[in-house]
Amino acid sequence: MAAICVDAGTTVIKAVGYDEAGAEAVVVRHDTTVSRPAPGHAEQDMDAVWDAVARAVREVAAQLAGPVRFVAVTAQGDGCWLVDSSGVPTGPAILWNDGRAAAVVDGWNRAGLAEAAFRVNGSSAASGLPHAILTWLKEHDPDRLARSAAMLTCGGWIFSRMTGVHAADESDGSAPFMDLRTRRYSPELLELFGLGWAERLLPELRDDSRRTAPLTAGAASALGVPAGTPVVMAPYDIAATAIGAGAVSAGQACAILGTTLCVESVVERPALDGDPVGITIALPGGYLRAFPTFAGTEVVQWACRLLGLGHPAELSELAERSEPGARGLALQPYFSPAGERAPFSDPLARGAFLGLSVEHGREDVARAVLEGLTLVVQDCLAASGPPPRELRVCGGGSGSALWLRLIADVTGLPVLRPADTEVGARGAFLVGLAATGADLKTAADQHVRLRPAVEPRPGPYEHAYRDFLALRETTAGTWPLLAGMRGRP
Repeated sequence: MAAICVDAGTTVIKAVGYDEAGAEAVVVRHDTTVSRPAPGHAEQDMDAVWDAVARAVREVAAQLAGPVRFVAVTAQGDGCWLVDSSGVPTGPAILWNDGRAAAVVDGWNRAGLAEAAFRVNGSSAASGLPHAILTWLKEHDPDRLARSAAMLTCGGWIFSRMTGVHAADESDGSAPFMDLRTRRYSPELLELFGLGWAERLLPELRDDSRRTAPLTAGAASALGVPAGTPVVMAPYDIAATAIGAGAVSAGQACAILGTTLCVESVVERPALDGDPVGITIALPGGYLRAFPTFAGTEVVQWACRLLGLGHPAELSELAERSEPGARGLALQPYFSPAGERAPFSDPLARGAFLGLSVEHGREDVARAVLEGLTLVVQDCLAASGPPPRELRVCGGGSGSALWLRLIADVTGLPVLRPADTEVGARGAFLVGLAATGADLKTAADQHVRLRPAVEPRPGPYEHAYRDFLALRETTAGTWPLLAGMRGRP
């Protein structure tokens, strides 16, 4: 029996149809728009996201042979997707990479509140997390909060449109309000951030035993799938992607080269006593220690625009013409207006090219971009704890052979790429199988296929990470000054 799985990313909605053997049979993608109506803001029209999901699923269902066993949903995480008591959006979704609440987070960090919260839920504070956004809205748009009845995530929004149920998967609920020891919302955390008033907005948490709800008749008409079909709420995208890459057991690790660079390791229990950085996500049977950065393939896209390139593949081709180390040109790739959140948290962080001279060419800039992003991957791995035996890599950037080679050489780990084109959707598929009767690890062993490993080579990157940290320590001292300059008339 076939299945349809949705992966609703920040800029692209993917729907994948799997045949009876579990192979990708149909893949449909539709772009979505992120609007930036003010400096630091990142929003999406919630109805437009749903329309793109419905269109993609409908197109898959029309091409898929056989009845559909289930529809599973994974999506971008964090952010704040507010709806009223009828499930109607009360405004645009405020996304995970929104920076309007940066000053709120900075205040929490300086006051020690963020670190205190980490000891309960294993996640550092960031401007795109719900507690920061709610705090900002209470000051700047209290009317919207008064009109809102539930705060969903993107996955919760899609699930609600399909089933009529307002709920959150444990992965979505992990940050910022969950006590990871009990896997329940923590009144202590709500009070810590002065958000006791927001408890009424929190959706019901659903664990592994309660992931499914039937597709409503109205949603069935929009999707072209029979009413009553089980809808499975899978973990949100970075967790689903780890599962889809086959990282389902403690000690396995995955790196996503996407809009966010995210390095994540499966652990048996949450680590609440370490450095208060990164996030910890409740997973089926364990936890995921994750470092989702703000620096990702948006930096690659920016470089393509800067260099007049039409496609990211051209950036890799151009970078091949330079040499390891980009002839002394180094990039600190903190380009997000929201600063950086992993493996350190600083809303003032900003990017910089260092060592630039008239002797450098376009090819050196291209290579410095890929090397700088690769060193962010290494930085996240170093913060994760003991290194894994291998690193599974996926996301749009994993299509670059040069980037995979750089990651292997810089990290010293074999790099393996899943054979699926849509790894997040594969993770949702595996969770869907588990929710309808299978064992997750057995399903992963059966359905996850990997390409041959890229083996690390000793050589020119031996001291690259050490140098990267030294350069960041130097440039970090300029970040408050630059913030002040941005605020001047």
